[in-house]
Amino acid sequence: MATSAAPIFFDDVRNYLDAAMWFVSMAVQAVALIHCLTQRGAGFQALGTLPKGAWAAIIGVCLALTVLVGLGLLIITMIGVAAALIYMLDVRPGLKDLSDGKGFW
Repeated sequence: MATSAAPIFFDDVRNYLDAAMWFVSMAVQAVALIHCLTQRGAGFQALGTLPKGAWAAIIGVCLALTVLVGLGLLIITMIGVAAALIYMLDVRPGLKDLSDGKGFW
């Protein structure tokens, strides 16, 4: 009887972790998309990075796929998180430096 309890417990824990990862990834992608949409397009050109529209499209498509696919295919979710984190950790600090740290975020 104890051998049948372990797989059930494992599946429950995995499902909770998958759901938690999905919600966190949705939050990260949503924050990155909102930040991208609230910035001026000229700042992206000054940084020499992708244009604002390209970043918004990349993050927006990843967010939409994450919502549509849900918990079914987590590789899509991880790609979206990677794109959002690249934006937040690379482009966002550059935009903040351009505005002397007095930006909206």
